[in-house]
Amino acid sequence: MSTKKNFLVLSALGEDRPGIVDQLSQTILEHECNIADSRMTVLGGEFAILLMVEGNWNTLAKLENAIPGVAQRLDLTIITRRTEERPPAPEQLPYAVDVVAMDHPGIVHHLASFFSSRRINIEDMVTSTYAAAHTGTPMFSVHMAVGIPANVHIATLRDEFMEFCDSLNLDGVLEPIKG
Repeated sequence: MSTKKNFLVLSALGEDRPGIVDQLSQTILEHECNIADSRMTVLGGEFAILLMVEGNWNTLAKLENAIPGVAQRLDLTIITRRTEERPPAPEQLPYAVDVVAMDHPGIVHHLASFFSSRRINIEDMVTSTYAAAHTGTPMFSVHMAVGIPANVHIATLRDEFMEFCDSLNLDGVLEPIKG
């Protein structure tokens, strides 16, 4: 008999400093829960983390009750939300999107519009800005993982994506994610 897994998504934001991950993970462990998935970064001077915590219903409830005290002790804004395991998407093909361009407003919005208008889900995204080597030109890069519906003709989508990138002066690549 399989037991239903219970998950809690925890989002925390606060001023960056050493020890935040140590203290958050210790609290999760002390409440007999496990970190199943996570993303963490520092943006400007702010620390941001997303955690998917797994535990039985009771241990997650105890962790949820402890969160206000943890937030105060660590000087973090913490939001939690119960969730369920994501069902597999057998009708979706995993693809990677990489785009580099001179930095200008709207790149993420235009990319999101391109994919959403084709009912393609953006499942993960990382962006960054940097100065180009030698010239110092402000550059922008984005890496996305998208789920393309199996009924989409990939060659046509790739052609549309390349035309889209050319129209916005973006250097883009759309390729399958290799297992």
